[in-house]
Amino acid sequence: MKKIEAIIRKSRFAEVKKALHAVGINFFSYWDVTGLGNEKEGHVYRGVSYSTSDIQRRYLSIVVNDDFEDTTVKTIIQSARTGDVGDGKIFVSDITECYRIRTGEKGGETLK
Repeated sequence: MKKIEAIIRKSRFAEVKKALHAVGINFFSYWDVTGLGNEKEGHVYRGVSYSTSDIQRRYLSIVVNDDFEDTTVKTIIQSARTGDVGDGKIFVSDITECYRIRTGEKGGETLK
């Protein structure tokens, strides 16, 4: 099993969620986060300068079976990409075990 953690633009979340549902990922956790990025310049909107050193993003946490890792990562990249600096990052790590609390089952079947 793999844990896929993605930090994406909040403005792209709806597209990412829709794309994940389309490939069969119907459960994942997400929350709003603030981070620091490499972008040093501020932006001007209607004559007011805004700092971009603190970046508002959405953090997704998804656990999938090993054979679904590539599909999940490709789906996130395709749906979250704008081509601009700050599109985000994806991290993949191994999960050694998973348990379903309700039944006590363990293993990859608990993800279905």
